[in-house]
Amino acid sequence: MSRTKEELHGITELGSQHTVYGQDYDPGLLETFVNKHPDRDYFVKFNCPEFTSLCPMTGQPDYATIYISYVPGERMVESKSLKLYLFSFRNHGDFHEDCVNVIMDDLVKLMEPKYIEVWGKFLPRGGISIDPYCNYGKPGTPWQEVAWQRLSQHDLYPEKINNRG
Repeated sequence: MSRTKEELHGITELGSQHTVYGQDYDPGLLETFVNKHPDRDYFVKFNCPEFTSLCPMTGQPDYATIYISYVPGERMVESKSLKLYLFSFRNHGDFHEDCVNVIMDDLVKLMEPKYIEVWGKFLPRGGISIDPYCNYGKPGTPWQEVAWQRLSQHDLYPEKINNRG
C-alpha cells in the first residue's frame, strides 16, 4: 500500500534537488512521517558512520559512527532529514557524551518513540576512544523497563579496540 500525498505532507528534503548542508546545529531540520504500523513493536536502526563534531575546548574535529535504534510510536523520523540534522553537528562544539544525549533528546521530543537508544563510537584521539550510550523508554510502558535492562546490561562484553576500521 503506497503512501498518500497527505501522509507525505511536511517532508520537504527527500527528493529535493536543492539540498543545503547547514553546518550549525539545527534540530529544526528533523522531519517525521506517520508510522503505518503503530500497534506493532519493531526496531528501526540507523548507522551513521560519518558523524563529525568539534571538541569544545580545542576546536579539533571528532569523528564517530552514531547508531540510533528505536521502536516507533505514532511518528517516525525521515532519514534524509536525519542525515542533514546529524551533519549540522559539523561545527558544533560539544563533548561526545553531550552530542549523543542531545541527539536522543531531540529525537524523543520529535517522535515520542516507545523506545530509543543512541550509541556513539568515536575514533580515538589522544590515545583514547569514547563510546557514550544512552537510551529512553516511554514512561508507564513496558519499554521503560526495557530501557533500564538494556542500560544495566550494556556493554557487558566490550569489543576489542582492534576491530575498528
